[in-house]
Amino acid sequence: MPTCLITGVTGQDGAYLSQLLLSKGYRVIGMMRRSASADIVGERLRWLGIYNDIELVDGNLTDLSSLLRLLKTYKPDEIYNLAAQSFVAASWNQPLLTGQVTAIGATNVLEAIRLSRPEARFYQASSSEMFGRIQEPVQNERTPFYPRSPYAVAKLYAHWITVNYRESFGLHASCGILFNHESPLRGIEFVTRKITDGVARIKLGLARELPLGNLDAMRDWGHARDYVYAMWLMLQQPTPDDYVVATGHNTTIREFCRLAFSYVGLNFQEHVVTRSDLMRPAEVDVLLGNATKAKRKLGWQPTITLDAMIAEMVEADLARHTNRLKHWK
Repeated sequence: MPTCLITGVTGQDGAYLSQLLLSKGYRVIGMMRRSASADIVGERLRWLGIYNDIELVDGNLTDLSSLLRLLKTYKPDEIYNLAAQSFVAASWNQPLLTGQVTAIGATNVLEAIRLSRPEARFYQASSSEMFGRIQEPVQNERTPFYPRSPYAVAKLYAHWITVNYRESFGLHASCGILFNHESPLRGIEFVTRKITDGVARIKLGLARELPLGNLDAMRDWGHARDYVYAMWLMLQQPTPDDYVVATGHNTTIREFCRLAFSYVGLNFQEHVVTRSDLMRPAEVDVLLGNATKAKRKLGWQPTITLDAMIAEMVEADLARHTNRLKHWK
């Protein structure tokens, strides 16, 4: 039975990746930070029905000793670094934390692997936000980076340090440059989930308006379930490499709103209001990925359409709020 260690196991990607690896017979070790809210941080794992199938262990990306201890104790065959300060907007308010966790934290994992588990295969969660002010209309693995937020800068450091450890020490270390990927498990602070949650609340009479920022920003949106499969495929290859994972189609936030509201028979223009305080200090206007390499070398293809994903997210938020209403009565 292969053993994997997943950092960020309680997040959206960590939960779906755990589900995938459990289905493939892995022993899944999930690293999580010690938290006063430990009773609720596993909610995504419970939502998927896998909470009791994962071995949750204490650890922290900023503490090299804890990482060394985990690698020595569990001897994982595969290590997926999904942990980060993952919200772009928060990175301007917490730039030092973002750098320590997202950038230096990834270095700590790599150093722990180099010192105590060099035979393990490593996945680093890179991000399309690294492209930032895009240098090409469609971005692939050769497109120059131009990060536009502390989050993107930290991710770029983590990306290049992974490449450096691969080339310097011969580690089987791969980076997935993942474009935006969503699901019902997306955090409420992210715009897609903010939209579907707002749709549910408005449909159920719990709200009348949905405040948003820049409606004209365009993103290449896929489903997290598809994208974690690409992560796994990267670590099954004989040689490590870096891959863009994307659908190749982009959509404005305005169109995402239209699709989500129309799913429940509402007109988004009657409910969405824009607010200047929700705009980013430095906007990333367009991101559009070319996943030709992943399709050719990994055999990966996105399988869930944008419409199907939005429907799944809206239905999940309707169910969440309906259940809460029942408990209030």
